[in-house]
Amino acid sequence: MLDESQALLDGVLNTAKLMAISAKTAPKARGVDNILVKVLDRSEELESLAKKMEELAQEFGEFFARDAQNVRRSSAVVLIGCKMLSMGLKKPRSWLLDADTVCNLVNLGIALGSSVKVASNMNVDNRIMFTVGIAAQELGLIECDYAFGIPLSTTAKNVYFDRVWPPKK
Repeated sequence: MLDESQALLDGVLNTAKLMAISAKTAPKARGVDNILVKVLDRSEELESLAKKMEELAQEFGEFFARDAQNVRRSSAVVLIGCKMLSMGLKKPRSWLLDADTVCNLVNLGIALGSSVKVASNMNVDNRIMFTVGIAAQELGLIECDYAFGIPLSTTAKNVYFDRVWPPKK
């Protein structure tokens, strides 16, 4: 018999695995797989990530510390990143960015969207956070050029959207 807390944790971890599958199998420009996925599922990993986010708040802004509190209130975090790879495309004259950059970042966006769709379908609260991705890169948790984190929670109230910002003084 599983008690409620173990059932919820198992559900989050199963959802995180399905999110990884969804991100990895999401459509890719020219079929080039530049997506990396990791799942952080231990409280020590989450605490280390939250501490790094608080450190980064000193440099980048208080919202890193706010998001660190969200990580602490999470059961797991899915990290999704991309490596910038050559797709053999040339830059059209009218584009500000080169086509390779656009395709690489579109792949990342599609992977993120596919992943959070799974979490949403499983009724697991989530939010895409670039603050988490930056801290994960700083800690060497994911080796990529761009990263985002998706913390996951199964509480009675969504901890990622019921936030006070800016903080009251």
